[in-house]
Amino acid sequence: MPSRAEEAARLFRGNYAPEVWVSRPTSLAASLASLGISYAGEEAYNRDILVRLGVPADRIHIFPETIVDTEQEVREIARELREQNKRSAIIVTSPQHTRRVKALWRRIAGGNLRAILHAAPDDPFNVHWWRNTQDAFAVMRELMGLLNVWMGLPVRPHSL
Repeated sequence: MPSRAEEAARLFRGNYAPEVWVSRPTSLAASLASLGISYAGEEAYNRDILVRLGVPADRIHIFPETIVDTEQEVREIARELREQNKRSAIIVTSPQHTRRVKALWRRIAGGNLRAILHAAPDDPFNVHWWRNTQDAFAVMRELMGLLNVWMGLPVRPHSL
């Protein structure tokens, strides 16, 4: 946050998409609420960013299911496209995620749905990822995720 929401708003304002869908990642909202701490959830903040950047509230939709991982997110996008009888979606993601998301899309969505992968240009990921541990870990995670896709998704998320 906020680079993907900012880029989605830019694409919407450029008439590349008639609406914006936001995923609802798992969060600590329930745990924090039990402590009396309010946390709206990442999807609420992304909605606020989109509205602030000119996307009308009635053009913003939040996926109904809580998202555990990227595989589930791809499944939700494909399911929603099929339910709404739509054929394509622009998926805005972080630069390091694009290859894995495309691989997941090919495996999960099939040939009749089209995904256009678009990396958020202001994402803080450093293309010289080997210079700091945070970005090196992100690259390793992506490589492991790609390996999982290529092997047929045998490794499942902990919470599924």
